[in-house]
Amino acid sequence: MSALLRSQTLSYRPMTEADLAAVLAIEQQAYPFPWTLGNFRDCLSSGYRCEVAEQGGELVGYSVLASGAGEGHILNCCVAPTHQGRGIGRQLMQRLIASAKDYGIGTLFLEVRPSNRRAIDLYEHLGFESVGLRRGYYPAVRGREDALVMRRAL
Repeated sequence: MSALLRSQTLSYRPMTEADLAAVLAIEQQAYPFPWTLGNFRDCLSSGYRCEVAEQGGELVGYSVLASGAGEGHILNCCVAPTHQGRGIGRQLMQRLIASAKDYGIGTLFLEVRPSNRRAIDLYEHLGFESVGLRRGYYPAVRGREDALVMRRAL
């Protein structure tokens, strides 16, 4: 990665159908059990808040937020592995938190693998707290992995 690309400003915009190939490519690089193209299409067609982050004309991350009844559920927030560790995930999360009020959201929820300590540390730093455990929530190499449920009141 060149110093020029690292120094370029991030820009954000709503995700479109035209972004889905790049979003899916990042999803497949980042996760051993990625979402499908259908998952992303369903989020777009359902009117969820879907956003992409671009840097230097390259799509480098995305987020998906569902809302209803005063609650928000962060369904996905991902940064391309080659761009991780640069604060992009933090910025995507901060944008989700800031936009929640526009959707009438008073509380945000998310799930995270207990093995994903880096993400848990970020979420805690952003004011999320652990409130529960969903047993066998995620597919894993050896069966299923639990999900830590985290919440942030706004």
